[in-house]
Amino acid sequence: MASRPPDTSAASEAERYRTLLEINNALVSNLTRDALFHAIARALRRVVDFERAAIFLHDPRRDVLSLYVLESSLSSTYFVVGLEMGAGETHVGRAFQRQEPLLRRDLEREREFPMEDRALEDGVRSYVIVPLIVRGRSIGVLAVASTRPGRYAGADVAFLQQAANQVALAIENMKAYEEIGTLKARLERENVYLREEIKREHDFVEMVGSSPALLAALRRVEQVAATDATVLVTGETGTGKELIARAIHERSARRAQPLVKVSCSAIASGLVESELFGHVKGAFTGALERRIGRFELADHGTIFLDEVGELSLETQVKLLRVLQEREFEPVGSSATKRVDVRVIAATNRDLAEAVRTGRFRADLFYRLNVVPLEVPPLRARRGDIPQLAMFFLERFAREFGKRVERLSDGTLERLAAYPWPGNVRELSNVIERAVVLAEGPVLEIGADVLLAAPEASARPPAVGAGSGGLGAALEQVERERILAALAEADWVIEGPKGAAHRLEVHPSTLRSRMERLGIKRAGHDAS
Repeated sequence: MASRPPDTSAASEAERYRTLLEINNALVSNLTRDALFHAIARALRRVVDFERAAIFLHDPRRDVLSLYVLESSLSSTYFVVGLEMGAGETHVGRAFQRQEPLLRRDLEREREFPMEDRALEDGVRSYVIVPLIVRGRSIGVLAVASTRPGRYAGADVAFLQQAANQVALAIENMKAYEEIGTLKARLERENVYLREEIKREHDFVEMVGSSPALLAALRRVEQVAATDATVLVTGETGTGKELIARAIHERSARRAQPLVKVSCSAIASGLVESELFGHVKGAFTGALERRIGRFELADHGTIFLDEVGELSLETQVKLLRVLQEREFEPVGSSATKRVDVRVIAATNRDLAEAVRTGRFRADLFYRLNVVPLEVPPLRARRGDIPQLAMFFLERFAREFGKRVERLSDGTLERLAAYPWPGNVRELSNVIERAVVLAEGPVLEIGADVLLAAPEASARPPAVGAGSGGLGAALEQVERERILAALAEADWVIEGPKGAAHRLEVHPSTLRSRMERLGIKRAGHDAS
């Protein structure tokens, strides 16, 4: 009796089940996209030959299928990760939309779509595309291709669809895993930023007062806060532009997200782009690890660009692109990042004049100046001076543990008559110094303490000039120490060779002290 031939179909079926089990094990143990797909491709190759395997995932916002991961031995000028195909007019789109496999046994004779002509040029002669379906919804496709005509049959299609059903569930889980990882990383970045904010010595002042000039500015804050319009806050040094920016953010729909501040003049010119847009590891000498830029950190929130008039023309071009396209590339990277950020900018410069002289781009000025908001100088709201003075007196008396209860009548008259070139910040400094030196419950500030300065000046007065007190002397010593450290560090604040490291303080603390003492690099004014 003749012996029966071996049951190759049973052996093949067993191999398919083993492969499906191997894919399932890969899905359980691999949570990153590259590791997952390479494990799947290795398992599939045991049963189905291919020269190219790919997964396309659907982007519902733009209704395109994007090439997500790829394993291929074929060279191609177009079939690369990131390739996008329309969900409705391609062979990939047909399998996706109809939720049906697409089999081409001989692509040269059966091709219908333009993209199939390009596949043919790459050497593809047959392929199978099966939909990735989760709970009745298509999320993408799995495709394998061969350079041999007639390579795939109905059994291959059925097997690949079984594998695709497992892969679809894994991709959904993987996307959820990646989203959790992204949210976790974002929270960690925000926590780092918030910790820095808490450590900072906030030197901006409260918007105290009821003068018509101040109330007009606050009404404008209420008007613009509810929108996402870009705001350009202008005003002299020390008027409280940062507080206006914070008030806009806190009254906006983005208040649950971070407000990220960038002091454009306090960053070394060569590091501005890295600070704004981030950089990848190795982007430049000293870039030892990836850095998240302030725009990415402010995603879904608000970014406050203080002293925006100090940006170089080269950086202005990149900032303009972010405002127009909401996208940028980190330094040293070609990968584009998209952000959803509201921009509030501030300056004490006349940007219109800077545009006329070629120091500021006209197109960027118009983009920033969508809603102008001018913060009035203190001399335009003299009626607020007594209220502000008492506010600062109470704050600093509480902070320093001094029993100082009120200002003398003569002091109030002198404060009201003084032109305040340094605005509210200067008033805060004068009251703070007087409280420190006060010896009784009534605060007395002599005319010699108020620094003589031209009323129109917006430059911070030289700290300690003419005050003659111990506090002024100590401030002058601190000022000289900071200037010496900055000179040694070539005005670099952060990093192991920066001025903050030399002074053994946090970079944010150093910036705050520089702002309080009116320290600016030559040619830069504070805003």
